[in-house]
Amino acid sequence: MDTEKYKMGWLIVAFDLPVLTPAQRKAATDFRKYLLDDGYLMVQFSVYARPCVSFARQETHIERLKKAIPPEGSIRAIFVTRAQWERSFVMTGSPAAPTNPEEIPEQMQFW
Repeated sequence: MDTEKYKMGWLIVAFDLPVLTPAQRKAATDFRKYLLDDGYLMVQFSVYARPCVSFARQETHIERLKKAIPPEGSIRAIFVTRAQWERSFVMTGSPAAPTNPEEIPEQMQFW
């Protein structure tokens, strides 16, 4: 087993936020901007992923996330290993055309 693949992983954040009022739309937009500013990549409109150098490092990002959560809505976070991420399927279009998942940012590959 290649243990190097299990040292690094991805923190995936999926959310449903209400956008019925102007205040709710602003809160949802601010949350998305926060995720991008904190190093997350947009995987889908309400799914973002952030590379983490280790499973332990994700705790820091979870604590930051808790402080940025809007007052309404549902947010879920899950950590997947690098190996699990690399085995994910990305399909776009119809018929589905498979593509590769996002690459680890270059600066993260040094870890």
